[in-house]
Amino acid sequence: MSRTSLVLFFALVSFSNVWASERYLLNAGDVLEISVWNEETLQKEVTVLPDGLISFPLAGELQAEGRSISDIQKELAENLTEYLTDPVVTVSVTHVTGNTVHIMGKVLKPGSFIMNQRLDVMQALSLAGGLSPYAEENNIIVLRRQGSQQHILSVHYAAIKKGKDLDTNILLHSGDVIVIP
Repeated sequence: MSRTSLVLFFALVSFSNVWASERYLLNAGDVLEISVWNEETLQKEVTVLPDGLISFPLAGELQAEGRSISDIQKELAENLTEYLTDPVVTVSVTHVTGNTVHIMGKVLKPGSFIMNQRLDVMQALSLAGGLSPYAEENNIIVLRRQGSQQHILSVHYAAIKKGKDLDTNILLHSGDVIVIP
């Protein structure tokens, strides 16, 4: 293998690993369209329930929250093989209503916002109309739940405005709460 081929190979492997880690993971509230090819009675729109489960005829209940579409397709196909020969399952996300961030405190429009794209803190604050004149720019935090643990992440808004401390302009995860005192 030539050196150029080796470099291209490692670049492709690295790219595929990044792509796989950037895949969208389902959240409670997301709406899925599920269909089984050539089976008209097995076409259904389902919502990921607050407990993270979905239910599909003949396949039963599946844990969907925190998983990718391809994971769900595989598990549904496996569960359906008991009743069908080589089922071809298609799953697509029709609404990402479970992918939300919550902004509270001294912003012009506090509330919950659906993230139709990846957002950082500054972008989310822009959706909320920006800070009110009385906001404490240096005390903004993001509350992030990971399992049973809750973490506090500081956002240095005043520094970010000056092009400094940009690493505190964190990329948001579904369920994050931005608090502006």
